[in-house]
Amino acid sequence: MPLSVHGRAAARAIAQTLRSERFDRIYSSDLVRAAETARILGESRGADVTLDERLREFDFGRWEGLTWDEIVTADPQLAGHSSTAVKLYAPEGGESFPQVSARVAQFLDDLTRENPGAAAVVTHAGVLHAIFSVLGLTPPERFTAGGITRIAVEDGGASVLTLDDRRHLNDAS
Repeated sequence: MPLSVHGRAAARAIAQTLRSERFDRIYSSDLVRAAETARILGESRGADVTLDERLREFDFGRWEGLTWDEIVTADPQLAGHSSTAVKLYAPEGGESFPQVSARVAQFLDDLTRENPGAAAVVTHAGVLHAIFSVLGLTPPERFTAGGITRIAVEDGGASVLTLDDRRHLNDAS
């Protein structure tokens, strides 16, 4: 499903917010809304977007399309946990957190080895949790759709520069 009118406005607000940021490469999940967001960002600066399936959101298997309450009904052992407790995810026919983390680690290794320097990455909340885990960082409980998180990776270490910044979303309409 493509971005809604509000989603396109949020993507333009992200592009406007990042207009003075230094990066020459944009990578994105190949899922429709993330790819459309990345294209809007790329068009704003004349940059190509590389779609990478390793940046896709979790494969939720038999949970796909269900609300958290429906998932808990199907898998009662998750009762009492938040929908954002990604390390507990292991849906039948889908991916576990370690599996998502493994593909994210491979993406990050390729990114830093083949293309050092600044890059923008457009992805999903579950993948952001995996990125934080792979880099040894502590994620927030949840990430906001359209939020901007900046991470610096230098000399084998990582630090969070901006965490889920969403000020630009206030004006998106």
